[in-house]
Amino acid sequence: MRISIILGHPKPGSFNHAIAATARDTLATAGHDVTLHDLQAEGFDPVLPPEETVRDAKLPPDIQRHCDEALAADAFVIVHPNWWGQPPAILKGWFDRVMRMGLAYRFGPNAKGEIGPIGLLRARQAIVFTTANTPQAVDLARYGDPLQNLWTRCMLEFVGIPHVRRISFDPVIVSTPEQRAAWLADVRQHMTELAQSLSQPQTPAN
Repeated sequence: MRISIILGHPKPGSFNHAIAATARDTLATAGHDVTLHDLQAEGFDPVLPPEETVRDAKLPPDIQRHCDEALAADAFVIVHPNWWGQPPAILKGWFDRVMRMGLAYRFGPNAKGEIGPIGLLRARQAIVFTTANTPQAVDLARYGDPLQNLWTRCMLEFVGIPHVRRISFDPVIVSTPEQRAAWLADVRQHMTELAQSLSQPQTPAN
């Protein structure tokens, strides 16, 4: 199975990089075809130019490659820090430029006859790893965990991915090497479970 890992963190050697590398290595060891995009290292331009807002726009080669990979992916793994209750701009820009209308979703009548988004991606699963310096309990109490709603209802479910899990590691700023090692062990476990679920034969829809 093809799995696309998208990393949005500006600093090489960050804990986010360790998460992404651990995810890649675990999935590759399980025999899956894994692509890891470190958006910052690749110099990905997050700014959506006006000419790309046209449905049939001719895209730059690097954007077209990302679009092709998104269409072919059986699952996504997304890694980023929590910045102001959002992903960093480079990752949001990747979503803006790659998850295009007509490619990742379209609008039309749903099962209830209501006009709304219809996801077009083949991927059925996504796992989002986020890091934060605020403990998750505090984040929930004060802000209601905006990242959970953003990645599930507003973004990944929008493009047709029904099963989305988000795992938060926090607070990173006061974590010990032992704590970070334990978190990476959690990443390996989640990736092992993902690899196993993707390897199971899919039951055809009636």
